[in-house]
Amino acid sequence: MAVNLTNYRQVLANIGPYHARLVAVSKTKPVEDIQALYDAGQRIFGENYVQELADKAGRLPQDIQWHFIGHLQSNKVKYIAPFVSMIHGVDSGKLLQEINKQAARNNRVISCLLQLFIATEETKFGLSEAEVHEVLEQAKALPHVRIAGLMGMASNTDDEERIRQEFRGLKALHNEVRARYFSGEESFNELSTGMSGDYKIALEEGSTLVRIGSLLFGARNYA
Repeated sequence: MAVNLTNYRQVLANIGPYHARLVAVSKTKPVEDIQALYDAGQRIFGENYVQELADKAGRLPQDIQWHFIGHLQSNKVKYIAPFVSMIHGVDSGKLLQEINKQAARNNRVISCLLQLFIATEETKFGLSEAEVHEVLEQAKALPHVRIAGLMGMASNTDDEERIRQEFRGLKALHNEVRARYFSGEESFNELSTGMSGDYKIALEEGSTLVRIGSLLFGARNYA
């Protein structure tokens, strides 16, 4: 079996004291591996590709909470809107409007996280702080999306202090946004930061959702 249940239990033990939740990143992995982790108790799975997610959702237990964690194109929202539990990487007002449109067609309210650009690599996606405020103003008129929090990816570096500062900055912005736009509301409570290599730092800096794949499923096969 490709799933590492020892690592799975260790991750759960590590996130437990922080009351965070695990998003098991299952992109490129077969349904058999996802089912094995499901049988061990995992219910939240993260996927990066729309077609792959739609296929897996139709073949696996209906109580799985599917989180879309990749870069989402507006023209593909319709394929996951009927069932997706949360969309992590909302990086434009245009995308949020399309999610609202497709959620309305399915008589749903879809939870969304706004993705911030916090790293130094140009290849990563995300909003600037100024753009976050613009999108939050737009969101007030979109009844079929729920802004549940923020998401960010730290720089791909061995410099742990830089990673910590990036996570810490995002947490500070999270606090600011909550106070300004969601004061007294419980809905804005998620901070999606941390992956297999840096999730322990992310937890220390306020993460509520850690996105972990290779520790659980092994190296990905892109062939």
